[in-house]
Amino acid sequence: MSTHVAVIMGGWSAEREISLISGANVTESLRNTGHSVTAIDAAHDVGALLPKLFPRPDVVFNALHGHYGEDGCVQGLLELMALPYTHSGVLASALAMNKPMANRLFTQAGIPCPESKIVHRDEVLAGDVMKRPYVIKPLNEGSSVGVRIITGNNEPIPFEHASWPYSDVVMAETYIPGRELTVGVMGDKALGVLEIRAGEGFYDYEAKYSDDHMAEHIVPAALPKKDTKEAMRLALLAHQTLGCRGVSRVDFRYDDTGKGKARLFILEVNTQPGMTPKSLLPEIAAEAGISYDELAQWMVEEAACDS
Repeated sequence: MSTHVAVIMGGWSAEREISLISGANVTESLRNTGHSVTAIDAAHDVGALLPKLFPRPDVVFNALHGHYGEDGCVQGLLELMALPYTHSGVLASALAMNKPMANRLFTQAGIPCPESKIVHRDEVLAGDVMKRPYVIKPLNEGSSVGVRIITGNNEPIPFEHASWPYSDVVMAETYIPGRELTVGVMGDKALGVLEIRAGEGFYDYEAKYSDDHMAEHIVPAALPKKDTKEAMRLALLAHQTLGCRGVSRVDFRYDDTGKGKARLFILEVNTQPGMTPKSLLPEIAAEAGISYDELAQWMVEEAACDS
């Protein structure tokens, strides 16, 4: 007997288009492996979403990204409905999406974080809030949405009030030179380390998803064996520290630019990794011998409620 899976996708965050692609790929994969699948484009209206979840599916595959889909909100709705769902639960999702809170927990767990501070955007516009180079980012966005890097001494602040639609409070974070790494986590195991080399600039939203700004993915990353093991250890520790379940993807900066020992710094835990053809988690899983269909199938099998 096949499992009835509802795939929720789309939503209304800044990552809507990517979520639709993830959801479409997951829908096709689950149908190919024999599941009955209902694809749902979630609208900004809970009253409209609820009827789409009847008749009740056996499992909800959460393919949403960003606000409401990744921050514990949809997870809370599914908990109230007692519908098993993929990925992390309410608390872990909320913690991972809140960068300052996540950093506090990472620091307590002994996971190195870049130096950071919370400031009002008026302070940023008035002048430097920390020594350059540094990074300005929204407190609770994913896929590098809204990230600005402030580098040279004479470079103007790269946003104005009108061009910053996120919130009045932002996080300023020391820029870590070096390489961009990400680690896929599946349950209680880190799958592998992938290095991202952006074609131009840094690995922002455009570099992640635009055909015109394709980044190079190197998997497995060319690191000393001990640093690969350490990245995987820290990724699994971060996943566990936040209380994540299912899959996650943990992003790091790897500073090997100095004469001393190379250092890893965590950037964030992604509790809803993309499942598009260009997404990193399926690529890491494939290198570990796990096909896209096997990955999606495992996620459905591991679906649960927190309570």
